[in-house]
Amino acid sequence: MATGERAEGGRWIIAPAQPSQVLTPERLSDEHRLIARTVRAFLAKEVAPLDARLEEKDLPLMRGVLAGLGALGVFAAEVPPEYGGLGPDPVTGVLLAETISRGSVSSSVGAHVTIGMLPIVFFGVRAQRTRYLPRMVTGEWIGAYALTEATAGSDALSLRTAAVRDPDGSYRLTGSKQFITNGGIADVYVLYAKVEGKLTCFIVDRATPGFTVGPEEHKLGLRGSSTTSLFLDNVRVPRENVIGEPGRGHVVALNILNVGRLKLGAGCVGAAKRALRDAVAYARERRQFGRPIASFGLIRQKVARMAIRLYLAESMVYRTAGLLDRALGGIDLTGDRGGAEAARALEEYAPECAINKVFGSEMLDFVVDEMVQIYGGYGFIEDYPAARAYRDARINRLYEGTNEINRLVIAGQVLRRAARGRLPLLDAAKSAAEGLGRAGGGSDAPASDRLARARTATLACLGRAVDRLGPDLEEHQEVLAALSDQMIELFAAESGVLRAELDAGSGGGGLMADLALAAVGEVAGRLRPLAFEVLTAVEDGPQLARDLAGIGGLLEDTSSNTPALRRSIAERVLEAGGYPLGLPVA
Repeated sequence: MATGERAEGGRWIIAPAQPSQVLTPERLSDEHRLIARTVRAFLAKEVAPLDARLEEKDLPLMRGVLAGLGALGVFAAEVPPEYGGLGPDPVTGVLLAETISRGSVSSSVGAHVTIGMLPIVFFGVRAQRTRYLPRMVTGEWIGAYALTEATAGSDALSLRTAAVRDPDGSYRLTGSKQFITNGGIADVYVLYAKVEGKLTCFIVDRATPGFTVGPEEHKLGLRGSSTTSLFLDNVRVPRENVIGEPGRGHVVALNILNVGRLKLGAGCVGAAKRALRDAVAYARERRQFGRPIASFGLIRQKVARMAIRLYLAESMVYRTAGLLDRALGGIDLTGDRGGAEAARALEEYAPECAINKVFGSEMLDFVVDEMVQIYGGYGFIEDYPAARAYRDARINRLYEGTNEINRLVIAGQVLRRAARGRLPLLDAAKSAAEGLGRAGGGSDAPASDRLARARTATLACLGRAVDRLGPDLEEHQEVLAALSDQMIELFAAESGVLRAELDAGSGGGGLMADLALAAVGEVAGRLRPLAFEVLTAVEDGPQLARDLAGIGGLLEDTSSNTPALRRSIAERVLEAGGYPLGLPVA
C-alpha cells in the first residue's frame, strides 16, 4: 500500500510529485504478490487449456470459469467483509485486472466485478448490498452494466430508456440497451433509465417479467465474451432497487467509469506483457539469413520501444492505484452514506483514470501491432497468437468511453477545476507562457531535468490556450485533445521517472533508469508536435514564432545516443524472455 500524504488530483501538472506519494509494483506487499501468484496458477492450469472453446463462445463454459474465479476469491477483493468480501482494496483490484488480462475472460470479469458489482459496493444501501453482493462475490450471480443504447453511447444523457413511477413507489422501465458485456449470461444488471428526464440507476434482475435478452453479437475480437442487446417492456422494478438517489444516476455512472478506466489500463498492461513475451519468444526462434531475427537491430529497436511504453503504462497504473487507495482508505462503505464520500474520492482522480485508459489502450495497440510485424506473415494467421492479440486489443479504445471522449474529459476537468479555484493551475500556466522564450534545454540532461522542461512546455501551452480562447476553449475540441495529450505524456513520463528514482534509492540495477531516460526522450519527441499544434491554433505572427522557438529549445533531443540506449534495453528484455519488471503474467 502506498504511503505519504494524499496528493490532489492534477497537482502533478503544476509541480513534481513526491516519491512518497507513488506506489510502484516493487512496493506491493507480500500479500499482493501471493494473490497474483495464486490467480496466475489458476489461469495457467484451469483457463488456458479452455481458450479455444471459450473463443467459440461457449457461454456455459464461461460461466464455469467465472464460478471458478469466484470460488478462488477473486471477486471478493473490493467488497466489505460484511458482505462476503475481503475488504475494499483498489490496489488488489488493479492487480487482478492486470493478472486476469486474457482477452474474453478479462472482459467478462471486468463487467462483473468493476462495473457490475462496484456500483452496489460504493453507492448501494445496506439492503441492496446484503441481497446481491454475497452471491456475486461467489460467482453464483453474474453482473452486467447496461448504459449504452443505439442512440446513446458517449452521450449518456441522451438515453431513451424511460422509467415511470407507479403510485406504490415502484418504477416501470421501457426501452433497450446495446453492446452489453455479459448480457447473455448475467443474472443482475446495473441499468440506467430516465426518471422525469433525469438519469437514474437501477438494479434489474434477469427474471423480471418484460425483461428480454437479445441475440449474441458477432465481434471483431473478444469473441468468447457475451455481448447482447437488452429489451425492457414495462419492466417493474421496486423502489428498493434504485442505486443512489433518483435523478442522480450520473454520479454513479461517471464515478464507476473512473474505476473502470483505471482497470482497463491495468488490463492493457497485462495483455501487453503477454504480447511482448510471445513476440520475444518468436524472435529468438525465428531464423533468417542464418541467425535469429532477435539479433537484428531493427527487431531489437521494436522490442525496446515496446518495453519502454509498457514501462510507462505499468508505472502510471500502480501510481494511480495508490492514489485511489489513499483516497478511499478512510471511507466506511458498510454504511448508507459511504457513496457520497466515495464519489468525491473517485472524482478527485477522474483525469488520472482517463489518462490510464487512453495511454494504456494506445500503448497496447502499439505493442500488438509491433508483435504482428515481428511475426511477419505468421502474424496474419489465426493459428498464431499475434492475430488474436491484435483483434482483442482494438476494443480498448472504444469502451469505457472512447479515447476521444476521454481526451475531452482530461483537459476539460482540469480546466474546470482551475476555473473554480480547486487547482492553482492558471497562474502557473501564465507564468510558464510568459517565460517560454527564455526557456532552454541542455546537453545530456538527466531524466528529471527533461521532465521539468516537459512540464514547462505543457503549462505554457495551457497558458496560451486559456489566454487566447478563454471560455470558448471547450468549443475547440482539437485544441483540448492536444492539451490532453500533453498532460497524458507528462503524467506517463513523471510516473516512469519517479519509479526509477525510487529504484535507484533502493539499489536497483539500472534498467529502470535506462527505461525512464529513453521514455522521457520519446515523450519529448511526442510533445513537440503537440505543442506546435496548440500554439499554431491559438497564435500567429511574431509571438507564434517566438513561442515555437521556445518550445523547440525546451524539448530538444538531448540524448547522446538513443539507439544505443534502446539496444541496451532490448538486450535485457531478450535475455529475460519478455518484459523483465513488475509482475509476470499467465
